[in-house]
Amino acid sequence: MNNAVFRLERPHNEPVYRYDPDSEEVRQLQEEILRQSKACVDIPLIIGGREIRTGDTAEVRMPHDHGHRLAVYHKAGRAEVALAIESALAAKDAWMNLAWEERVSISLKAAELLGKKYRNLINAATILGQSKNIQQAEIDAACETIDYFRFNAYFASEIYRDQPMSSQLMLNRIEYRPLEGFVYAVTPFNFTAIASNLNMSPAIMGNVTVWKPSDTAILSNYYLMKLLQEAGVPDGVINFVPGDGPLVSGVVFAHREFAGLHFTGSNGTFNRLWRQIAENLDNYRSYPRVVGETGGKDFIFAHNSADLGALSTAIALGAFEYQGQKCSAASRAYIPASIWPQLEGELCARVAKILMGDAADAENLMGAVIDERAFDKIAGFLERAKVSPDVEVIAGGGSDKSKGYFVEPTILLCKNPHYETMETELFGPVMSVYIYDDDKFEETLALCNETSPYALTGSIFSNDRYAAMKACDALRYAAGNFYFNDKPTGAVVGQQPFGGSRASGTNDKAGGRFNLLRWVSPRTIKENLTPPTDVCYPHMF
Repeated sequence: MNNAVFRLERPHNEPVYRYDPDSEEVRQLQEEILRQSKACVDIPLIIGGREIRTGDTAEVRMPHDHGHRLAVYHKAGRAEVALAIESALAAKDAWMNLAWEERVSISLKAAELLGKKYRNLINAATILGQSKNIQQAEIDAACETIDYFRFNAYFASEIYRDQPMSSQLMLNRIEYRPLEGFVYAVTPFNFTAIASNLNMSPAIMGNVTVWKPSDTAILSNYYLMKLLQEAGVPDGVINFVPGDGPLVSGVVFAHREFAGLHFTGSNGTFNRLWRQIAENLDNYRSYPRVVGETGGKDFIFAHNSADLGALSTAIALGAFEYQGQKCSAASRAYIPASIWPQLEGELCARVAKILMGDAADAENLMGAVIDERAFDKIAGFLERAKVSPDVEVIAGGGSDKSKGYFVEPTILLCKNPHYETMETELFGPVMSVYIYDDDKFEETLALCNETSPYALTGSIFSNDRYAAMKACDALRYAAGNFYFNDKPTGAVVGQQPFGGSRASGTNDKAGGRFNLLRWVSPRTIKENLTPPTDVCYPHMF
């Protein structure tokens, strides 16, 4: 046995490929995109390391070309979900008793595999299956996933190293036990990196998971599962179980050994899952950990000292990158009246340059929204805005689902600060702008704070430090990630741990040590080196 005291150095973030025209990076990625475009992958469940095909199937189609089938995936039934739980529990003892440095070595190997062998594979699957443009796929599916693998290994080493003080009379230590049971990971469509992290952050701390991937991210998630297997994740530690959400959750939450939920998705789904957990509390061995990141109605707030070029760029990129389908996407802006005439011109000019189409085309900033349900929801908001006396559509407003689920980048000028698009999460490329009187800066800060139930991300644009700090204080609870003179998207692992509170989730900060601590149940151990031998205190004779 190697009994060395092992320590990891803090890693660096994975460099982002530029994909310059005619570069070797572009050539290799386009080859992989073409290869996957011509294939139709048969995607099984993976339970206990075994591939299982149920025959109950559904299709994976390109959002930007919904007539193009990329894959067919098999769906779990109740028996398969029960088998996944049994497989996870069967793998648990060996995995939790493996030295932590052996577990993190698997995570570090996964980072190397993704950085080289799997990079084009998973990026291409994210581009085609989730309609994410080349640069956004690189940032998410490759770099952020790699960062999670490396930084979680480092943060785990720091957690295990954190021990209580001892003395000459006693030896104190903390055992960071994994949870007693299994973790249920429910992952979203919009970030391939999140799908990986929702499984690997519990796993690296010695837990086992049952993984319900999003139906609209199956392709990239399947390749992630294959990568994790190749990296050395033992059979049964992570179990890949696509299927109907309510069916899978029903089996999971009825099990006595359910120990935790790791979730990213909609508020409605998270609330429903939490209620199901509460209804089953009497059945569980332990109180489950519930960790979730949900919605956002993220804001950009401008002071009249703001740099207009930086502000207009932040609004355009913050609102329209990945079609606004980020929990952190900017979707409402508060602009002082004195700068709006000039800002409007700059902003509309920037939006006019945005190209939309095939996500694999490097010229396109925007692809399609994820599916028809999302398209219909967003298009409904736009149609109501066009006839509302409270709204002026100043850019975009169009939509077309004849070939792909395309929604134009849209800016709505709202006269009413409580118009529905100022308050409701649309999860699409729609920015709602409210113009306020310059002398109502503080009053409008209060309005921004109180308008939305969410509290995920937000930013202040100001070159007046006093105004910036006033906004920071007034909006203290309005955003878990707050930015000065920057768009409210693009949190980087190890630099800006991510998460929000209020209706945006439990704020357990993915990308930092906070999240990993949720997946352990510490045990304090005291050894008395000189046990007392007398029942009397020293002053008693």
